[in-house]
Amino acid sequence: MEPQLEHRVADGVATVVISNPAKRNAMTAAMWRALPELLEELAADRDVRALVLTGEGDTFCAGADISTLHEPDDRQQSLAVRAEEALAAFPRPTLAAVRGYCVGGGCQLAAACDLRFAEAGARFGVTPAKLGIVYPSSSTRRLVSLVGPATAKYLLFSAELIDDERALRTGLVDEVLPAGELDGRVDAFVRVLLSRSPLTQAAAKEFAAGLTDRDAHWAREARGSGDQAEGVAAFLERRPPRFTYRG
Repeated sequence: MEPQLEHRVADGVATVVISNPAKRNAMTAAMWRALPELLEELAADRDVRALVLTGEGDTFCAGADISTLHEPDDRQQSLAVRAEEALAAFPRPTLAAVRGYCVGGGCQLAAACDLRFAEAGARFGVTPAKLGIVYPSSSTRRLVSLVGPATAKYLLFSAELIDDERALRTGLVDEVLPAGELDGRVDAFVRVLLSRSPLTQAAAKEFAAGLTDRDAHWAREARGSGDQAEGVAAFLERRPPRFTYRG
């Protein structure tokens, strides 16, 4: 099977699968190039309310497939950064479902998601120090914002892998699930996300990313959406809300 990004959309959820099992789902140059375009397509689908990124089989992603990267180092790195930034900018909630190795470019992609759930036994690492690569400044800042400067330095300086327990303790992942329970937990949590206000989620995502000039925009969106009135009415009537905001 050719390395590829597989995807499907069902019941408001887009699932993107990194598929290169012969190389532990390493990202080829073609896959790095394809991801921003795929994300743009999914973002344009107003029925997509959340996105799950995962890997084929028992590995999330072991990084970049070095054998396919024939361009100069700066061009290679820019492919990964463009893909990472496109994922971080996806307008709806994103969740990485991690099994096995989540290393190098795989960890870069997982960190660009809003949330990360891992199966017990997962291993994480940021490994440019093994190759003499300068990790991108934007990726470094994102890592620091997740785990703090001390853990970011540990990962970047040493290129050592850490286990799921340490990843959870340092904030690199949000939940660790026992073997066999990851898919069920991800499905259940995504259903929770779909039941909540898309308006709240979209504004919170921008504010959490550090945007400081969008208060007036979101105030206008809130006034015109009807989501608050619906949420209050649903609470008083003891029924699930039917939020209609789509941005």
